[in-house]
Amino acid sequence: MSYETAVAQMYALGHELAQTPSHKFDLAHMRVLLTALGHPEKSFASVLIAGTNGKGSTAATLASILQASGLKSALYTSPHLVHINERIRVNGQSIGDDDFTLLHDVVGRTAERLVTEGDLPWHPSFFEMLTAMAFEHFARVRPDVAVLEVGMGGRLDATNVVEPRVSVITDIALDHEKYLGGTIGEIAREKAGIIRSGGVVVTLPQLPEANDVIGNTILDLGARAVNAVPYVPPVSPGSSQYLVPSSPKNPTRVRQRYPLEVLGETILVESPLVGRHQLRNIALAIAAADELHNQGFAQITPKAIERGIRETRWPGRFQVVPSDGRRPEFVLDVAHNPAGAWALRSTLSAAYEDRPITMVFGVLRDKAVAEITEILFPVAELVIVTHANNPRSASVEEIRQAAARVAGDVQVAADVSSALVKASKIAGPAGLVVVTGSIYIVGEAMQQMGVSI
Repeated sequence: MSYETAVAQMYALGHELAQTPSHKFDLAHMRVLLTALGHPEKSFASVLIAGTNGKGSTAATLASILQASGLKSALYTSPHLVHINERIRVNGQSIGDDDFTLLHDVVGRTAERLVTEGDLPWHPSFFEMLTAMAFEHFARVRPDVAVLEVGMGGRLDATNVVEPRVSVITDIALDHEKYLGGTIGEIAREKAGIIRSGGVVVTLPQLPEANDVIGNTILDLGARAVNAVPYVPPVSPGSSQYLVPSSPKNPTRVRQRYPLEVLGETILVESPLVGRHQLRNIALAIAAADELHNQGFAQITPKAIERGIRETRWPGRFQVVPSDGRRPEFVLDVAHNPAGAWALRSTLSAAYEDRPITMVFGVLRDKAVAEITEILFPVAELVIVTHANNPRSASVEEIRQAAARVAGDVQVAADVSSALVKASKIAGPAGLVVVTGSIYIVGEAMQQMGVSI
Protein backbone atom coordinates (compact mmCIF):
# COMPACT_ATOMS: atom_id res chain seq x y z
CA MET A 1 0.00 0.00 0.00
CA SER A 2 1.25 3.49 -0.83
CA TYR A 3 1.18 6.44 1.55
CA GLU A 4 -1.31 8.21 -0.72
CA THR A 5 -3.64 5.20 -0.57
CA ALA A 6 -3.36 5.03 3.22
CA VAL A 7 -4.29 8.71 3.57
CA ALA A 8 -7.15 8.34 1.08
CA GLN A 9 -8.53 5.38 3.02
CA MET A 10 -8.36 7.37 6.23
CA TYR A 11 -10.33 10.25 4.74
CA ALA A 12 -12.81 7.78 3.24
CA LEU A 13 -13.85 6.94 6.80
CA GLY A 14 -15.34 10.43 6.98
CA HIS A 15 -14.90 13.09 9.62
CA GLU A 16 -15.67 11.80 13.10
CA LEU A 17 -18.24 14.52 13.72
CA ALA A 18 -20.18 13.43 10.67
CA GLN A 19 -20.86 10.07 12.27
CA THR A 20 -23.60 9.34 14.74
CA PRO A 21 -22.81 9.87 18.42
CA SER A 22 -23.18 6.13 19.03
CA HIS A 23 -20.37 5.48 16.56
CA LYS A 24 -18.09 8.13 17.99
CA PHE A 25 -18.77 7.94 21.68
CA ASP A 26 -17.95 4.40 22.78
CA LEU A 27 -14.64 3.77 24.54
CA ALA A 28 -15.45 0.05 24.77
CA HIS A 29 -14.80 -0.28 21.04
CA MET A 30 -11.52 1.62 21.32
CA ARG A 31 -10.44 -0.71 24.10
CA VAL A 32 -11.26 -3.78 21.98
CA LEU A 33 -9.06 -2.44 19.20
CA LEU A 34 -6.18 -1.61 21.55
CA THR A 35 -6.42 -5.01 23.25
CA ALA A 36 -6.02 -6.70 19.86
CA LEU A 37 -2.94 -4.52 19.23
CA GLY A 38 -1.38 -5.56 22.55
CA HIS A 39 -2.26 -2.44 24.53
CA PRO A 40 0.24 0.04 23.07
CA GLU A 41 -1.34 2.80 25.21
CA LYS A 42 0.11 1.16 28.33
CA SER A 43 3.72 1.29 27.15
CA PHE A 44 4.45 4.99 27.72
CA ALA A 45 3.86 7.68 30.32
CA SER A 46 1.38 10.32 29.24
CA VAL A 47 -0.15 13.70 29.95
CA LEU A 48 -3.76 14.10 28.78
CA ILE A 49 -5.05 17.59 27.94
CA ALA A 50 -8.71 18.56 27.46
CA GLY A 51 -10.45 21.91 27.07
CA THR A 52 -12.30 24.06 24.58
CA ASN A 53 -9.53 26.53 23.77
CA GLY A 54 -5.80 26.41 24.37
CA LYS A 55 -5.29 22.67 24.68
CA GLY A 56 -3.15 22.55 21.54
CA SER A 57 -0.99 25.49 22.64
CA THR A 58 -0.61 23.97 26.10
CA ALA A 59 0.30 20.59 24.63
CA ALA A 60 2.85 22.05 22.21
CA THR A 61 4.49 24.11 24.96
CA LEU A 62 4.70 21.16 27.35
CA ALA A 63 6.10 18.86 24.65
CA SER A 64 8.75 21.48 23.85
CA ILE A 65 9.68 21.74 27.54
CA LEU A 66 10.09 17.96 27.74
CA GLN A 67 12.27 17.92 24.64
CA ALA A 68 14.41 20.78 25.98
CA SER A 69 14.85 18.70 29.15
CA GLY A 70 16.57 15.97 27.15
CA LEU A 71 13.54 13.68 27.31
CA LYS A 72 12.11 11.92 24.27
CA SER A 73 8.87 13.83 23.85
CA ALA A 74 5.86 12.59 21.87
CA LEU A 75 2.94 14.81 20.86
CA TYR A 76 -0.49 13.87 19.52
CA THR A 77 -2.75 16.74 18.42
CA SER A 78 -5.71 17.45 16.17
CA PRO A 79 -6.72 18.62 13.67
CA HIS A 80 -3.82 19.27 11.29
CA LEU A 81 -3.01 22.35 9.24
CA VAL A 82 -1.71 20.78 6.02
CA HIS A 83 -0.57 17.15 6.36
CA ILE A 84 -2.20 14.44 8.47
CA ASN A 85 1.29 13.39 9.69
CA GLU A 86 1.47 16.61 11.74
CA ARG A 87 -0.81 15.05 14.33
CA ILE A 88 1.78 12.45 15.40
CA ARG A 89 5.17 13.86 16.40
CA VAL A 90 8.24 12.75 18.30
CA ASN A 91 10.78 15.37 19.39
CA GLY A 92 9.09 17.86 17.10
CA GLN A 93 9.28 15.68 13.97
CA SER A 94 6.14 14.45 12.24
CA ILE A 95 5.76 10.74 11.64
CA GLY A 96 7.30 9.72 8.31
CA ASP A 97 5.20 8.66 5.35
CA ASP A 98 6.52 5.07 5.44
CA ASP A 99 5.80 4.67 9.14
CA PHE A 100 2.34 6.19 8.70
CA THR A 101 1.58 3.74 5.89
CA LEU A 102 2.84 0.74 7.88
CA LEU A 103 0.82 1.66 10.96
CA HIS A 104 -2.30 2.29 8.90
CA ASP A 105 -1.93 -1.21 7.48
CA VAL A 106 -1.37 -2.79 10.92
CA VAL A 107 -4.27 -1.01 12.62
CA GLY A 108 -6.56 -1.27 9.58
CA ARG A 109 -6.07 -5.02 9.18
CA THR A 110 -6.62 -5.53 12.90
CA ALA A 111 -9.84 -3.52 12.78
CA GLU A 112 -11.12 -5.43 9.76
CA ARG A 113 -10.45 -8.75 11.50
CA LEU A 114 -12.29 -7.61 14.61
CA VAL A 115 -15.30 -6.57 12.54
CA THR A 116 -15.28 -9.86 10.61
CA GLU A 117 -15.10 -11.88 13.82
CA GLY A 118 -17.88 -9.86 15.44
CA ASP A 119 -15.72 -8.27 18.15
CA LEU A 120 -16.45 -4.81 16.72
CA PRO A 121 -19.86 -3.85 15.33
CA TRP A 122 -18.36 -1.49 12.75
CA HIS A 123 -15.03 -0.16 11.53
CA PRO A 124 -13.34 2.37 13.84
CA SER A 125 -13.81 6.04 12.99
CA PHE A 126 -11.17 8.29 11.45
CA PHE A 127 -10.16 9.62 14.88
CA GLU A 128 -10.17 6.20 16.55
CA MET A 129 -7.96 4.81 13.79
CA LEU A 130 -5.54 7.72 13.97
CA THR A 131 -5.39 7.57 17.77
CA ALA A 132 -4.62 3.85 17.68
CA MET A 133 -1.92 4.50 15.07
CA ALA A 134 -0.39 7.19 17.29
CA PHE A 135 -0.36 4.88 20.30
CA GLU A 136 1.19 2.09 18.24
CA HIS A 137 3.86 4.47 16.93
CA PHE A 138 4.67 5.72 20.42
CA ALA A 139 4.86 2.15 21.72
CA ARG A 140 7.48 1.39 19.08
CA VAL A 141 9.65 4.50 19.53
CA ARG A 142 9.22 4.53 23.33
CA PRO A 143 9.05 8.20 24.32
CA ASP A 144 9.70 9.18 27.91
CA VAL A 145 6.40 11.10 27.95
CA ALA A 146 3.62 11.45 25.38
CA VAL A 147 1.53 14.63 25.48
CA LEU A 148 -1.95 13.83 24.20
CA GLU A 149 -4.50 16.43 23.16
CA VAL A 150 -8.11 15.30 23.47
CA GLY A 151 -9.93 15.46 20.15
CA MET A 152 -13.34 16.53 21.44
CA GLY A 153 -14.89 16.49 24.89
CA GLY A 154 -12.87 14.18 27.08
CA ARG A 155 -14.97 11.61 28.90
CA LEU A 156 -15.60 9.45 25.82
CA ASP A 157 -12.84 10.72 23.54
CA ALA A 158 -10.65 7.99 22.02
CA THR A 159 -7.56 9.36 23.80
CA ASN A 160 -9.17 8.81 27.20
CA VAL A 161 -8.15 5.16 27.38
CA VAL A 162 -4.70 6.02 28.76
CA GLU A 163 -3.83 6.31 32.44
CA PRO A 164 -2.15 9.72 32.46
CA ARG A 165 0.50 10.81 34.93
CA VAL A 166 -1.16 14.23 34.80
CA SER A 167 -4.50 15.44 33.45
CA VAL A 168 -4.75 19.08 32.32
CA ILE A 169 -7.94 21.06 31.73
CA THR A 170 -7.63 24.29 29.76
CA ASP A 171 -10.25 27.02 29.33
CA ILE A 172 -13.80 25.80 28.78
CA ALA A 173 -16.30 27.61 26.57
CA LEU A 174 -19.29 26.78 24.38
CA ASP A 175 -18.35 24.68 21.34
CA HIS A 176 -19.58 21.40 19.82
CA GLU A 177 -22.86 21.86 21.73
CA LYS A 178 -24.55 19.25 19.53
CA TYR A 179 -22.27 16.60 20.97
CA LEU A 180 -21.18 17.91 24.38
CA GLY A 181 -24.20 19.81 25.71
CA GLY A 182 -25.62 23.31 25.52
CA THR A 183 -24.29 24.74 28.79
CA ILE A 184 -20.85 25.38 30.26
CA GLY A 185 -21.66 22.92 33.03
CA GLU A 186 -22.54 20.12 30.63
CA ILE A 187 -19.42 20.72 28.56
CA ALA A 188 -17.26 20.89 31.69
CA ARG A 189 -18.62 17.49 32.74
CA GLU A 190 -17.29 16.00 29.50
CA LYS A 191 -13.89 17.67 29.93
CA ALA A 192 -13.65 16.57 33.57
CA GLY A 193 -13.98 12.98 32.37
CA ILE A 194 -10.18 12.87 31.94
CA ILE A 195 -9.67 13.19 35.71
CA ARG A 196 -8.67 9.88 37.31
CA SER A 197 -9.52 8.48 40.72
CA GLY A 198 -6.61 9.46 42.96
CA GLY A 199 -4.96 11.19 40.03
CA VAL A 200 -3.50 14.65 39.47
CA VAL A 201 -5.25 17.41 37.54
CA VAL A 202 -3.73 20.75 36.57
CA THR A 203 -6.14 23.59 35.89
CA LEU A 204 -6.93 27.26 36.40
CA PRO A 205 -10.02 29.08 37.69
CA GLN A 206 -12.78 28.91 35.12
CA LEU A 207 -16.28 30.25 34.72
CA PRO A 208 -18.32 29.47 37.88
CA GLU A 209 -20.31 26.65 36.23
CA ALA A 210 -17.11 24.95 35.08
CA ASN A 211 -15.41 25.50 38.44
CA ASP A 212 -18.26 23.74 40.23
CA VAL A 213 -18.16 20.71 37.96
CA ILE A 214 -14.36 20.35 37.98
CA GLY A 215 -14.15 20.92 41.74
CA ASN A 216 -16.86 18.39 42.54
CA THR A 217 -15.29 15.82 40.21
CA ILE A 218 -11.93 16.23 41.94
CA LEU A 219 -13.59 15.75 45.35
CA ASP A 220 -15.66 12.75 44.23
CA LEU A 221 -12.63 10.99 42.75
CA GLY A 222 -10.19 11.89 45.52
CA ALA A 223 -7.92 13.48 42.93
CA ARG A 224 -5.28 16.10 43.67
CA ALA A 225 -5.70 19.53 42.11
CA VAL A 226 -2.68 21.57 41.00
CA ASN A 227 -3.51 25.23 40.54
CA ALA A 228 -1.48 26.91 37.78
CA VAL A 229 -2.27 30.43 39.07
CA PRO A 230 1.27 30.97 40.47
CA TYR A 231 2.57 30.76 36.91
CA VAL A 232 0.20 33.35 35.45
CA PRO A 233 1.84 36.82 35.49
CA PRO A 234 -0.32 39.75 36.63
CA VAL A 235 -1.85 41.67 33.75
CA SER A 236 -4.10 44.70 33.56
CA PRO A 237 -7.20 44.67 31.31
CA GLY A 238 -6.23 45.63 27.77
CA SER A 239 -2.54 45.61 28.68
CA SER A 240 0.19 44.73 26.19
CA GLN A 241 2.93 44.95 28.82
CA TYR A 242 4.45 41.55 27.97
CA LEU A 243 4.66 42.02 24.20
CA VAL A 244 8.18 42.71 22.93
CA PRO A 245 9.82 42.59 19.47
CA SER A 246 11.18 39.17 18.51
CA SER A 247 14.44 40.81 17.42
CA PRO A 248 15.77 44.17 16.17
CA LYS A 249 15.62 42.75 12.62
CA ASN A 250 11.90 41.96 12.94
CA PRO A 251 10.42 44.80 15.03
CA THR A 252 6.88 44.02 13.83
CA ARG A 253 7.01 40.45 15.10
CA VAL A 254 6.30 40.08 18.79
CA ARG A 255 6.81 37.62 21.61
CA GLN A 256 5.61 37.54 25.20
CA ARG A 257 8.37 38.06 27.76
CA TYR A 258 8.23 38.21 31.56
CA PRO A 259 10.13 36.88 34.59
CA LEU A 260 8.64 34.05 36.62
CA GLU A 261 9.67 31.92 39.57
CA VAL A 262 9.69 28.23 38.69
CA LEU A 263 11.05 25.37 40.81
CA GLY A 264 12.70 27.84 43.15
CA GLU A 265 14.48 29.85 40.44
CA THR A 266 13.60 32.95 38.43
CA ILE A 267 13.42 32.29 34.71
CA LEU A 268 12.66 34.54 31.76
CA VAL A 269 9.56 33.31 29.99
CA GLU A 270 9.83 34.23 26.32
CA SER A 271 7.09 32.67 24.21
CA PRO A 272 6.24 32.99 20.51
CA LEU A 273 2.61 32.34 21.49
CA VAL A 274 1.19 35.81 22.03
CA GLY A 275 -2.02 37.11 23.53
CA ARG A 276 -3.41 37.31 27.05
CA HIS A 277 -5.07 33.92 26.62
CA GLN A 278 -1.66 32.33 25.98
CA LEU A 279 -0.46 33.46 29.42
CA ARG A 280 -2.90 30.90 30.85
CA ASN A 281 -1.87 28.15 28.44
CA ILE A 282 1.81 28.67 29.17
CA ALA A 283 1.06 28.60 32.92
CA LEU A 284 -0.74 25.26 32.55
CA ALA A 285 2.22 23.80 30.66
CA ILE A 286 4.67 25.01 33.33
CA ALA A 287 2.50 23.61 36.13
CA ALA A 288 2.30 20.24 34.36
CA ALA A 289 6.09 20.23 33.86
CA ASP A 290 6.55 21.11 37.54
CA GLU A 291 4.32 18.18 38.50
CA LEU A 292 6.24 15.77 36.26
CA HIS A 293 9.47 17.00 37.85
CA ASN A 294 8.02 16.16 41.25
CA GLN A 295 7.01 12.72 39.98
CA GLY A 296 10.61 11.82 39.21
CA PHE A 297 11.46 13.47 35.90
CA ALA A 298 14.41 15.31 37.40
CA GLN A 299 15.65 16.34 33.96
CA ILE A 300 12.94 19.02 33.95
CA THR A 301 14.79 22.00 35.39
CA PRO A 302 14.04 25.75 35.43
CA LYS A 303 16.48 26.31 32.56
CA ALA A 304 14.91 23.52 30.52
CA ILE A 305 11.46 25.02 31.10
CA GLU A 306 12.76 28.43 30.00
CA ARG A 307 14.33 26.99 26.85
CA GLY A 308 11.34 24.80 26.02
CA ILE A 309 8.93 27.74 26.17
CA ARG A 310 11.23 29.86 24.01
CA GLU A 311 11.55 27.11 21.37
CA THR A 312 7.86 26.19 21.19
CA ARG A 313 6.49 25.88 17.67
CA TRP A 314 2.72 25.87 17.22
CA PRO A 315 2.00 27.12 13.70
CA GLY A 316 -1.12 29.03 12.78
CA ARG A 317 -1.64 30.58 16.21
CA PHE A 318 -1.08 34.30 15.79
CA GLN A 319 1.77 33.41 13.46
CA VAL A 320 3.26 36.51 11.87
CA VAL A 321 4.70 36.39 8.34
CA PRO A 322 6.61 39.64 7.76
CA SER A 323 6.28 41.65 4.58
CA ASP A 324 8.88 40.78 1.97
CA GLY A 325 8.60 44.15 0.29
CA ARG A 326 6.21 42.81 -2.34
CA ARG A 327 3.37 41.37 -0.30
CA PRO A 328 1.92 42.68 2.99
CA GLU A 329 2.53 41.43 6.50
CA PHE A 330 0.28 38.49 7.36
CA VAL A 331 -1.11 37.24 10.66
CA LEU A 332 -2.34 33.63 10.56
CA ASP A 333 -4.59 32.62 13.42
CA VAL A 334 -7.11 29.84 14.02
CA ALA A 335 -10.13 31.50 15.66
CA HIS A 336 -12.81 28.89 15.13
CA ASN A 337 -15.21 29.72 17.98
CA PRO A 338 -16.34 32.86 19.85
CA ALA A 339 -13.77 32.51 22.61
CA GLY A 340 -10.99 32.16 20.04
CA ALA A 341 -12.35 35.14 18.13
CA TRP A 342 -12.28 37.33 21.24
CA ALA A 343 -8.72 36.19 21.94
CA LEU A 344 -7.63 37.14 18.41
CA ARG A 345 -9.40 40.50 18.59
CA SER A 346 -7.74 41.30 21.91
CA THR A 347 -4.29 40.29 20.65
CA LEU A 348 -4.64 42.30 17.43
CA SER A 349 -5.59 45.35 19.48
CA ALA A 350 -2.57 44.93 21.76
CA ALA A 351 -0.03 44.08 19.05
CA TYR A 352 -1.13 46.38 16.23
CA GLU A 353 -3.19 49.10 17.92
CA ASP A 354 -5.05 51.05 15.19
CA ARG A 355 -3.26 49.63 12.15
CA PRO A 356 -5.71 49.07 9.24
CA ILE A 357 -6.58 45.39 8.74
CA THR A 358 -7.69 43.47 5.67
CA MET A 359 -9.19 40.15 6.79
CA VAL A 360 -9.51 36.82 4.96
CA PHE A 361 -12.14 34.71 6.71
CA GLY A 362 -13.70 31.28 6.32
CA VAL A 363 -15.28 28.93 8.83
CA LEU A 364 -17.00 25.57 9.19
CA ARG A 365 -20.77 25.70 8.95
CA ASP A 366 -21.27 23.85 12.26
CA LYS A 367 -19.63 26.71 14.17
CA ALA A 368 -21.25 29.82 15.68
CA VAL A 369 -20.73 31.72 12.43
CA ALA A 370 -22.88 34.76 13.25
CA GLU A 371 -21.29 35.29 16.65
CA ILE A 372 -17.74 34.87 15.35
CA THR A 373 -18.30 37.35 12.54
CA GLU A 374 -19.85 39.88 14.92
CA ILE A 375 -16.69 39.70 17.03
CA LEU A 376 -14.07 39.79 14.27
CA PHE A 377 -15.44 41.73 11.31
CA PRO A 378 -15.64 45.12 13.09
CA VAL A 379 -11.85 45.20 13.58
CA ALA A 380 -11.21 45.06 9.82
CA GLU A 381 -11.56 47.78 7.23
CA LEU A 382 -12.34 45.11 4.64
CA VAL A 383 -13.28 41.42 4.98
CA ILE A 384 -12.90 38.87 2.20
CA VAL A 385 -14.95 35.77 2.94
CA THR A 386 -13.94 32.53 1.29
CA HIS A 387 -14.36 28.77 1.35
CA ALA A 388 -11.84 26.07 2.29
CA ASN A 389 -11.57 22.82 0.36
CA ASN A 390 -13.50 20.91 3.02
CA PRO A 391 -17.09 19.59 2.85
CA ARG A 392 -17.86 21.07 6.27
CA SER A 393 -16.89 24.60 5.22
CA ALA A 394 -19.60 27.24 5.18
CA SER A 395 -20.18 28.73 1.74
CA VAL A 396 -19.41 32.39 1.18
CA GLU A 397 -23.14 33.05 0.93
CA GLU A 398 -23.80 31.31 4.26
CA ILE A 399 -21.14 33.47 5.90
CA ARG A 400 -22.49 36.66 4.33
CA GLN A 401 -26.00 35.84 5.54
CA ALA A 402 -24.74 35.08 9.05
CA ALA A 403 -22.82 38.38 9.06
CA ALA A 404 -25.74 40.42 7.77
CA ARG A 405 -25.98 42.42 11.00
CA VAL A 406 -22.30 43.43 10.84
CA ALA A 407 -21.69 46.74 9.12
CA GLY A 408 -18.66 47.14 6.90
CA ASP A 409 -17.16 46.22 3.55
CA VAL A 410 -17.48 42.46 2.89
CA GLN A 411 -16.29 40.96 -0.38
CA VAL A 412 -16.10 37.34 -1.55
CA ALA A 413 -13.50 35.07 -3.11
CA ALA A 414 -14.13 31.60 -4.52
CA ASP A 415 -11.19 29.99 -2.75
CA VAL A 416 -8.32 30.73 -0.39
CA SER A 417 -5.80 31.30 -3.18
CA SER A 418 -7.87 34.01 -4.86
CA ALA A 419 -8.71 35.53 -1.46
CA LEU A 420 -5.00 35.91 -0.69
CA VAL A 421 -4.33 37.52 -4.05
CA LYS A 422 -7.19 39.97 -3.59
CA ALA A 423 -6.20 40.80 0.01
CA SER A 424 -2.57 41.37 -0.98
CA LYS A 425 -3.52 43.80 -3.73
CA ILE A 426 -5.87 45.73 -1.47
CA ALA A 427 -3.53 45.93 1.53
CA GLY A 428 -0.34 46.62 -0.44
CA PRO A 429 3.23 45.84 0.67
CA ALA A 430 2.93 48.09 3.75
CA GLY A 431 -0.44 46.69 4.81
CA LEU A 432 -1.61 44.01 7.23
CA VAL A 433 -3.69 40.96 6.27
CA VAL A 434 -5.23 38.72 8.93
CA VAL A 435 -6.17 35.19 7.79
CA THR A 436 -8.49 33.52 10.26
CA GLY A 437 -11.46 31.27 10.93
CA SER A 438 -11.16 27.51 10.57
CA ILE A 439 -7.86 25.67 10.74
CA TYR A 440 -8.47 24.60 7.14
CA ILE A 441 -8.48 28.22 5.94
CA VAL A 442 -5.22 28.90 7.76
CA GLY A 443 -3.67 25.63 6.55
CA GLU A 444 -4.52 26.32 2.91
CA ALA A 445 -3.15 29.85 3.25
CA MET A 446 0.12 28.50 4.63
CA GLN A 447 0.39 26.10 1.69
CA GLN A 448 -0.28 28.86 -0.83
CA MET A 449 2.22 31.18 0.82
CA GLY A 450 4.91 28.52 1.26
CA VAL A 451 4.97 28.95 5.03
CA SER A 452 6.57 25.99 6.81
CA ILE A 453 4.59 24.06 9.38
